[in-house]
Amino acid sequence: MYTGFVTADEAPPPRTAPPWNQATHHATTRGHTMDHQLRAADHDRDATVQRLGDALAEGALDPAEHHRRLDRALAATTYGDLHRLTADLPPSKAARDRAETARRTAKAHADKRAWRDEWGYWAGGAAIMTVIWAVSALREGEWTFYWPAVPLGIWAAVLLSYALWPTRDDH
Repeated sequence: MYTGFVTADEAPPPRTAPPWNQATHHATTRGHTMDHQLRAADHDRDATVQRLGDALAEGALDPAEHHRRLDRALAATTYGDLHRLTADLPPSKAARDRAETARRTAKAHADKRAWRDEWGYWAGGAAIMTVIWAVSALREGEWTFYWPAVPLGIWAAVLLSYALWPTRDDH
């Protein structure tokens, strides 16, 4: 009877991480197994083609060898086929630079998003404190000192200090 569930014996082994290191496009084996017989996808072939182009630009391959490996990369069907094409190449400086640029861009976007969120929290706090102040003032029958200005001013000063003197956490 079919239950819709796959037993542990029927399930394929999980792939815990991609088998290619994005900085160098070498097969990795640390922490997970690498099966060179798994079928490669288009993005795997594209990564290998990029790696071969980097090797040509950096002088690790001559044009004839690059063309030969490029043809084989585009026809590759498994990770093993792709790995053999780049296994003897040194790590790519261009790939490391692209990865570093992507990391910095992602960090900059995350920082901007966090900055906007922080000011959103400030605005929400301002709204809540203003409502509390207004309700209290209406109950007392007189408009007293706008006390939310003190905590909001301190909070805004802290936020502005982060903008004026950012931390340097790029170790």
